[in-house]
Amino acid sequence: MLFNSLHFILFLPVVVLLYYILAPRFRWILIFVASCYFYMAFVPKYILILFLIIVIDYLSALWMEKYQGRIKKAFLVFSLLSNVLLLAFFKYFHFINDNLVDLFALAGKEFHPFQLNVILPIGLSFHTFQSMSYTIEVYRGTQKAERHLGYFANYVLFFPQMVAGPIERYSTLGNELRTEHTPAYSNFSDGFRLLLFGLFIKMTVADNLAPLVNAFYENPLKHSALDACIALVCFSLQIYADFYGYSTIALGSAKLLGINIMDNFKTPYLSKSISEFWTRWHISLSTWFRDYVYISLGGNKVKMARWSLNIMIVFLVSGLWHGASWTFVCWGFLHGLFRLLEQWVNRLTGFKADNQSGLIKGILIIKTFILTTLIWVFFRAESFDKVKQVFTALCQNIHLPSLLNPGYLVTVLVAVLLISDVWLKNNRVDTVLGTLPFAIRWSVYAVLLFGLMALSGTQKFSFIYFQF
Repeated sequence: MLFNSLHFILFLPVVVLLYYILAPRFRWILIFVASCYFYMAFVPKYILILFLIIVIDYLSALWMEKYQGRIKKAFLVFSLLSNVLLLAFFKYFHFINDNLVDLFALAGKEFHPFQLNVILPIGLSFHTFQSMSYTIEVYRGTQKAERHLGYFANYVLFFPQMVAGPIERYSTLGNELRTEHTPAYSNFSDGFRLLLFGLFIKMTVADNLAPLVNAFYENPLKHSALDACIALVCFSLQIYADFYGYSTIALGSAKLLGINIMDNFKTPYLSKSISEFWTRWHISLSTWFRDYVYISLGGNKVKMARWSLNIMIVFLVSGLWHGASWTFVCWGFLHGLFRLLEQWVNRLTGFKADNQSGLIKGILIIKTFILTTLIWVFFRAESFDKVKQVFTALCQNIHLPSLLNPGYLVTVLVAVLLISDVWLKNNRVDTVLGTLPFAIRWSVYAVLLFGLMALSGTQKFSFIYFQF
């Protein structure tokens, strides 16, 4: 079920109404049924994979609390391996097969790959990471094992964030799901604001940018350098608006139930460095890798050479997590490389971005945006050949006429997105709108509703991060 569908618009009010009608002790059943229905609207049979993850991690956590030493560690390893192998099978089966074929070919031998029709279940990467965070915390002793299977299942399945995050910890979402929530005007008003703004950002901004980006990437070499510049900037803004819109809708949907989930974005394109960018972009994933990979490798409590290796491992794994392709690995590698270069330069020069003037900060923001925009090519392109075509168009097709025309509407929508980011730099949209005078606040609502009804893209695009 897509957030930007009539199905969801009808589904959500029914769930909210029933949630507050039911006695608190029965609400977990409603959340469970609603979440299963929400997920099964995509491919019903794949719900069985999530049930398997739930049962394995639920039992593993209970056994980890019961035993100590090697047995306790064995249950953690069992839990983690189960999640990783399930993810590897569904997400990387074809990737591994293709690479084995290439590897055997280099050795002058022939490899006959296994022929299986494996399709990645929607959101499996998010489900496995969220569930693994729970078992790791139980193993570390920072989280008590949940005895109630229904509440744990809801933690893994919770429909507002189950497909594309944010990746929540049990100490926050688990407690929120157990709390007895009562109807509150503030939850309804904030939830409505978040939903409205998230739908506007997705359907009016991201979906109007998508056709321009798709038109360029179909055949980059027939486009001019100007087209390439336009398309690259448009994709940076499209993927941001798409994922930011999803995360905001998720926040709003949960808020209607009185449940708080974490902010996943904080104006990332106003970052002054790659390091800062990753504290503002997909925050739940960044903190997951920090807490469970980076710190486990030694974090920054090691020598510089080892720290640099830790950073690169985190970004390489992050790239591979995003997609079963070497282009994604390269995307992660480049982010890691520039993260290290910034750190090394700052150490050598003593440079601190926060101590600079407004002009220098502005230049740093532009620099970071250009870097991330160029690196996004490896994320969007289907192959290295396509990457080569994009950069060829960017560097060589100077004299070709421009074929892409962003148009007045798209230009205005991009301006709206950028202005809203500056406006919301230190606050969330529901908080900011709540402080506005009545007339101005409802004028903003009217503009957002008009944008949704009159300016939404003619095509309905799925959310980009659903593929992960």
